[in-house]
Amino acid sequence: MYLSSHAQTHRGAVRKLNEDAFLELPQLGVWVVADGMGGHAAGDVASQLVIDTIQQAVESNPADQISTELLIQALQQSNAKLQQMSETQFAGNIVGSTVVVLWIKDDHYTLLWAGDSRGYLLRNHKLQQITKDHSQVNDMVDEGVLKAEEAESHPLANVITRAVGVDDTLNIDVKSAPILVGDVFLLCSDGLNKEVSDNEIEKALQPGNIIDAGMALMHASLVRNARDNVTCILVKKNSLENNTTMTDHDATIPVFT
Repeated sequence: MYLSSHAQTHRGAVRKLNEDAFLELPQLGVWVVADGMGGHAAGDVASQLVIDTIQQAVESNPADQISTELLIQALQQSNAKLQQMSETQFAGNIVGSTVVVLWIKDDHYTLLWAGDSRGYLLRNHKLQQITKDHSQVNDMVDEGVLKAEEAESHPLANVITRAVGVDDTLNIDVKSAPILVGDVFLLCSDGLNKEVSDNEIEKALQPGNIIDAGMALMHASLVRNARDNVTCILVKKNSLENNTTMTDHDATIPVFT
């Protein structure tokens, strides 16, 4: 199995500090986006702690021992560390981060998440959002009191209901399914999807070059004066036969499982 990936982050056009962080480990089949919670204490510290904890967990184990359980355990450890940090360093103020993790092994992908950082899949030129936002407005949509198209502009759009470090117990959603040649995954903080619609994301991913697509998405968010930090990771599954047609800068790394 051959995977290529491209990751980038930007503080955006308004924020003075980038509270997003990401992890890109294609040789282990692991990618992560973490978004420190704006308006709370030390969002940048929280997101980086989540990234560091996951990285330490996966790099301290052989690749064949990485599992969904290991990733969940790393997220739970992150939650406990942030809870302790809140009490000892930030006078009980919330130190939290949303997170979305992509893990690919044995022709299957697994997405794990808490909060509103998203995971998308482009398959056969069609984009679908695999993750489901843990947010107040999404709960309202599920309850039928708010239309989906009204969610993004609702006054409560920024209120999330789940994140690492917020509660004593962290509930993590997990989805797993087979991966196909040509699949393209997008992990992003909400700073991207606040500025760029799903239709625009789908169009940007169509050509198939993930570096060009990633640059286009970042550019689209920044020219609209991105109000939040913007982070995106693109991951593509390539076939051996297609490797010779890839651009030189679209690095492909073999993942042995």
